[in-house]
Amino acid sequence: MFRVMLVEDDARLAELVMEYLSGYEFAVDLVTRGDTALERFKELSPDVVVLDLMLPGLDGMVVCRQIRELSEVPILILTAREDSYDEVSGLEQGADDFVNKPVQPRVLLARLRALMRRTQAKGGLDARVLQFGALRIVTTDRSVVWRDEPCVLSNTEYKLLLVLAEAAGRVLSRDALLKKMRGIEFDGLDRSIDNCISKLRRKFDDAESEKIKTVWGEGYLFSPSAWN
Repeated sequence: MFRVMLVEDDARLAELVMEYLSGYEFAVDLVTRGDTALERFKELSPDVVVLDLMLPGLDGMVVCRQIRELSEVPILILTAREDSYDEVSGLEQGADDFVNKPVQPRVLLARLRALMRRTQAKGGLDARVLQFGALRIVTTDRSVVWRDEPCVLSNTEYKLLLVLAEAAGRVLSRDALLKKMRGIEFDGLDRSIDNCISKLRRKFDDAESEKIKTVWGEGYLFSPSAWN
């Protein structure tokens, strides 16, 4: 799963993009202001940035330049501006692609996948490896190793494990988990998260729920120190 930082102040568009991309191999974190984007980038360490130009607080061109000074992360500019000067300027500031609004979600998905392929092909994207004791997750090939043996997970199990591991030490509610995985809200009845947690516990010898803890009334917590 790739992590996308979406910098967009249009709530309707942001919701549409998040809902669509979350159904594929992208987990989306939303940032709504330009003047907070750089700090959020440092916190999130995303695999790709989708960046609007017209933002409150700070112009997207400035944000693009700030991020590029720190990282070679792929940046896709998404904007309603139609001036070709903006496209040239954005590419000169370090953007890797430029898409005009309105854009169909499937087109955006295809452009992001192309960016990921190009970045991986030139070796610009380091494999993100999450290591917790005897558990190892490598995001670029979606491999999971448990106690030196490959662990076969379904797509849903892998997504849930990765979301939990990326938030190690923090409680995630069912609502937060569903939004990150599928872009939908918890309706109080959906038991898919609970069922998937049970399957993960069985696969990782977690009968006592020490690795993936249930925090009653709040959600689930991935314990970073329990994976031995």
